[in-house]
Amino acid sequence: MKTITPKATLLIVEDDPLVRQSMAVFLENSDFHVLQARNGQEGLELYTQKTPDLMIVDLQMPEMSGIELLAAIKSDLPVFPTIVVSGTGSRDDVIATLKLGAWDYLTKPIEDLAVLEHAVNKALEKACLITENKHYQLHLEEEVDQRTAELQRREQELKMTLISIVNVVASMVEKRDPYTAGHERRVTSLALAIARELELDEQRYEGLGLAATIHDLGKVAIPSEILSKPGKLTNIEFQLIKTHAQIGYDILTEGTAEFPWPIKTIVHQHHERIDGSGYPLGLSGQDLLIESRILAVADVVEAMASHRPYRPSLGIEVALAEITRGQGTSYDTDVVTACLALFANKRFSLESS
Repeated sequence: MKTITPKATLLIVEDDPLVRQSMAVFLENSDFHVLQARNGQEGLELYTQKTPDLMIVDLQMPEMSGIELLAAIKSDLPVFPTIVVSGTGSRDDVIATLKLGAWDYLTKPIEDLAVLEHAVNKALEKACLITENKHYQLHLEEEVDQRTAELQRREQELKMTLISIVNVVASMVEKRDPYTAGHERRVTSLALAIARELELDEQRYEGLGLAATIHDLGKVAIPSEILSKPGKLTNIEFQLIKTHAQIGYDILTEGTAEFPWPIKTIVHQHHERIDGSGYPLGLSGQDLLIESRILAVADVVEAMASHRPYRPSLGIEVALAEITRGQGTSYDTDVVTACLALFANKRFSLESS
């Protein structure tokens, strides 16, 4: 059989000089480099100093037995090829050496040393495969790490691009209707404060902030004279304004950008109510995203507490009374509780947002 690892270094640990020398000469003639040790202690020293490719070890030796030598290097044995050559051949010895991690067990005397050479080559071949597999796994892990890092970089770039798109849209809304833009900024601040109070995870928090920034996007399709009308809206005008949630959703759906957050759904749902009384779809309860439920409360509080073209501010007390009245019916219970806590503890103010 052809040697798998030419000039591989073998360590023979054997106290019988004739047996040791005969194995060494035969294996050297088979193109191996051979180190020799008279007992386990010498074998351990040579193993540590020379780092051989394979070890052939006897069990019964003075100073340090083969079992003790195997125990001393046990942590390396799963990947370090070791062949036990012993004259006892007892079942207990075989079991003990295999438990310690020996790769093979041959019984002395070995009448045909070609058997030993075959065992050596088989063990070196296995060790070579293990090494190649480790290198492959390491290379694979490095490649996976590199690809993961690249995907994360691209994802971050995509997020920044999409955030820029949202900011451009918000700027467009602001130029057309400064009032709507100021409303969206204040709603965003309150919605994010509520989200923090509820300990919303970062992904949802991020998406909520972007959705809130453009939640009234659909109002770009509403005539400006209706949006800025100083008097009471007619029923037809109010119905027209109510279409802005659907229009905003349609605009975001028709766009080419695919957001990693459910922005268009949040925009679509921000006037829905948990009892199904909202619009445009009449959704209820758990059909509504938590982000939508947060935005709904923030939107109502800001709208009532701020000046509107058709009426003066109703004040924050009236706004908080409204969400308290609708807690558990129109508005999510936990969201309302969080919002009330922010104002009660003076951790948030619309004036400073």
